[in-house]
Amino acid sequence: MRKYETIFILQPELGEDEIKSIGAKVQEVISSYNGECFRLDDWGVRKLAYPIRKFARGRYYYLRFDGGAELIAELERRLRLNEKVLRYQSVNITGEPEKAVEKKAPVVEAEAVEAVEEAVPAVEAANE
Repeated sequence: MRKYETIFILQPELGEDEIKSIGAKVQEVISSYNGECFRLDDWGVRKLAYPIRKFARGRYYYLRFDGGAELIAELERRLRLNEKVLRYQSVNITGEPEKAVEKKAPVVEAEAVEAVEEAVPAVEAANE
């Protein structure tokens, strides 16, 4: 079996039920092709580098699994047909060494960052 990583981006305004449904379908595909799912992580809503189908943000998911070539073909086919999936990317990591799981800081919404960036020049101007 080969090791794969897949990152897929969902529409940001999806409800929890729709997100769980997509996650269940992904895991169903993996199990039906005798694959093994190790991780399905929600990386949260992030700003996209460029708009995709008029969405400036997307909800990122990371999937780590083992499986064969038929599994990856079927998984990508289903992700491509789902209108709620904006983008996906699968990578074969069979030859790659295992990476330690890093604890990431919570995702800061871009609007909060922009508000902080706007506030910094105002503080600097006040100090002068």
